[in-house]
Amino acid sequence: MGILDRWQKEPGARVEGSRGLDRSKVQAPGVVAVPSGGFRLFYTAVGPAKPFLACQGYILSAFSQDGLRFRAEPGIRVAPRPGISHMSLRVLAPSVTRCADGRWRMYFEARGPAHEPTVICSAVSRDLREWEYEGIRLRSAGGVGAPRYVSLPRGGARLYCCASEYGPEGPGRSERVAHHVVSAATSDGLDFEWEPGVRLPDLRGETGETGITAADVIPPRRAGEDWVMVFSAWQDLPPGAVAPPHPSEEVDAVASGRSQDFAAASIAADMAGYRSRIYTATSRDGLLWERRTCIVEGAGYGGPGLDAVHAEDMSVIRLGGNRYRMYYAACDRHGTWRVASAVTSPGQPG
Repeated sequence: MGILDRWQKEPGARVEGSRGLDRSKVQAPGVVAVPSGGFRLFYTAVGPAKPFLACQGYILSAFSQDGLRFRAEPGIRVAPRPGISHMSLRVLAPSVTRCADGRWRMYFEARGPAHEPTVICSAVSRDLREWEYEGIRLRSAGGVGAPRYVSLPRGGARLYCCASEYGPEGPGRSERVAHHVVSAATSDGLDFEWEPGVRLPDLRGETGETGITAADVIPPRRAGEDWVMVFSAWQDLPPGAVAPPHPSEEVDAVASGRSQDFAAASIAADMAGYRSRIYTATSRDGLLWERRTCIVEGAGYGGPGLDAVHAEDMSVIRLGGNRYRMYYAACDRHGTWRVASAVTSPGQPG
């Protein structure tokens, strides 16, 4: 058992809905260490102050000196654009890295109408606050999202992400049949080449999970060590349970008005009997992975805790030495979403 298999949940929420921009739903964090000190946490949110009626979510930020007490920063970092079809409704799941020229680049999932596959886009910034949209970095037939950018030990980088597969009629018109972790390599952060095969296949039919929602990867610090993947997966509905359709997968969600109260409709689907948990996997090369243990899960429906029902979409950062902190989306028994955190135990060798 390695250090990244042992996590301690930290009390309280790191970020929760507190204003018009994020009061309805908070999810999908991405953390970065600020060179001058402290941490900036980017996260997906939606609330009554959303920029337009059909908007399903955008990316906000909060700052902390110690990584525990975060202060929400005013304004929206990245918002959907109604005039750009592939990101006309929602942007989510940010992953931020420093560029060679000193700027910052954010990779994020972008969503338009349900029949249009999701894509991964990027934006650049000089100050981590004002972001300039660049364009699409990755696309696939069924849609791709939840990016995590990882610098490689020997140079270049890899973008781990989740690719969807749908039935013959495609997204929005047929059921999603798989959700795998895949990857693409880059030398400049702009042009990516898909790497053959699947990094971690869908868990469907194996452990009751319906698919993997996100995966963050920690490369080895020393020769001979394993790569570690931390990933989240959803458990399917119990027998007999029926979930309302998720508005992000309804072709007529905007026309019907369900997109106008996206948070309420999506939370109703979240709480229909699904569960999500966080797991680890290991690899010798970052390409072929072996599944390991569940590391974060809640008490279940009706149980206590911020993550009683869902724990997912994590972002891991090294704190120094051999300690790591994981920020993750957590949903309690009331259907309230927050960003929670967990740390590896101190004093463990590594």
